[in-house]
Amino acid sequence: MTKNPVPVVTVPRLLQMKRAGEKIVALTAYDAPTGRLLDAAGVHLILVGDSVANVKLGYPNTLPVTLEEMLHHTRAVRRGVERALLVADMPFLTYEFDPKVAVAHVGRLIKEGGATAVKVEGAGSILPSIRALVAANIPVMGHLGLTPQSVLRLGGYRRQGRDRAGAARILSDARRLQSAGVFALVLEAVPAALGKKVARALRIPVIGIGAGPATDGQILVVDDLLGLTPPPRPRFARAYAELGAESLRAVRAYAGDVAAGRFPGPRESAD
Repeated sequence: MTKNPVPVVTVPRLLQMKRAGEKIVALTAYDAPTGRLLDAAGVHLILVGDSVANVKLGYPNTLPVTLEEMLHHTRAVRRGVERALLVADMPFLTYEFDPKVAVAHVGRLIKEGGATAVKVEGAGSILPSIRALVAANIPVMGHLGLTPQSVLRLGGYRRQGRDRAGAARILSDARRLQSAGVFALVLEAVPAALGKKVARALRIPVIGIGAGPATDGQILVVDDLLGLTPPPRPRFARAYAELGAESLRAVRAYAGDVAAGRFPGPRESAD
């Protein structure tokens, strides 16, 4: 695969893109081949999301994934990435309460996993942990709106910020995260008008997922983009290919050829 000539993406580069009005392209990855593919395609930011829990590991949501599992997948993606900014999700209950514990856990994703930055969900009680991480020179990305680690409290994957109070709370939390030192913010499943308002209010990049077109960039789960996610897919996702259906067709064709004795044929059996 031909290497992409785009320079290495850094935290300051993302801030420059925000100021210049350049859109940030972000996607998730969970293994080395996907990381290599996204890197070659010129994706600016690759997130090793805790979505690996339900997308790849068969869990019902993101809550069960462990730090060791996140380390495993972050190391794998790092082997395929040379230029994109690599961000790793902090798993549930590894950063929320004790800043010292948060720094120790994040340090493993940076030192052992090869991540350039980490992402955390929410605001409020996690602000001390964010400040401690920033003080330790670790780039931190925030995440507001629909925060999957809060799925039990939210009662499901529900759109956030739909009323005036909810929108005001998200905007206030976004400003608090910026003040705490996050370098960027993921804003998920909020009205497009709120996505635009938050992006305009902050100096840091706001990367949307189901937050409308006016944010500073967009992120999707790569399996949704490639058509590998079984329906129903998120309303805000767009499949640019249908690799799930094509893979099923290919495996069925192979199974049929094996059952009928057509595989291996003369070509595959040649010495």
